[in-house]
Amino acid sequence: MNMNDLKFFLVDFEGNIFIDKVENLKDVYFSFPGFSRIPKNIPLKKCKITSVKPVSFERYKKAFEEVIEEIKKGNTYLLNLTFPSEITTNCSLIEIFKNAKAPFKLFFKNRFVCFSPERFVKIRNNKIYTYPMKGTIDANIPDAKEKILNNEKEMAEHTMVVDLLRNDLGIIGKKIKVNKFRFVDKINAGGKELYQVSSEIEAEAENWRQNWLEMILKMLPAGSISGTPKKKTVEIIKRVENYQRGFYTGIFGITDEKTFLDSAVIIRFIEKKNNRYIYKSGGGITIDSDLKSEYEELIHKIYIPVK
Repeated sequence: MNMNDLKFFLVDFEGNIFIDKVENLKDVYFSFPGFSRIPKNIPLKKCKITSVKPVSFERYKKAFEEVIEEIKKGNTYLLNLTFPSEITTNCSLIEIFKNAKAPFKLFFKNRFVCFSPERFVKIRNNKIYTYPMKGTIDANIPDAKEKILNNEKEMAEHTMVVDLLRNDLGIIGKKIKVNKFRFVDKINAGGKELYQVSSEIEAEAENWRQNWLEMILKMLPAGSISGTPKKKTVEIIKRVENYQRGFYTGIFGITDEKTFLDSAVIIRFIEKKNNRYIYKSGGGITIDSDLKSEYEELIHKIYIPVK
């Protein structure tokens, strides 16, 4: 397939859309399994984060406690709480894009780079698939895989996301089924390895070619980076986080509008602002969440995946 026959699309957390033919893109590069648009003459380099100034524990604690109160009131059951952290790095955004190892990568106009492990939706012919990802553990912990799969808090969190994504697919498709529930992948996390828990959900979507963008928008924001119930949870997110996510936790993708579409969630994200680098990260909060553990998870997710 000719890459120039494809369309590229990008939707930020607020629902703002950027869409263009791949042949028209300027200063935009991406990589998907089987498809990539990568700049030449970018040197190989071991990119790393050289310092981190995370969100203060006090600011995080205030937001976390507000979320727990909302959960107790029944306004949300799962909420993905995120914050920006200022970092320094030995690489430029384009060098990070070229050298980071991830299934889905995006460099957008020297404004941000993303190296995401999480697919959003994939369409092949008339079948649509989504892959909610929720649950992370250091792979070097003894019996790590068994611990993450047997953890009741992680199980409940993942189950809620799967239910949410099943409902989202039900808006745009039919004959929804969960093909795989809580399978584990190992991912590189900048000097260490993590186990990441995902599921695969499938539906039939016969008329996607005529209205694929409308269908995608109906599923946004992605369940794994918002929460449930989605509308109320997003309202709470905007209040307690009190910063602009922007492109972070949006989605990007490519399609030929005939036989396939592939897309990813914009996580593992570095933004350039006034010559400063901002890394946005977070995790899911439930009634069983521990403040200190969740704050540490936010910091642990600040990395560049290189070998």
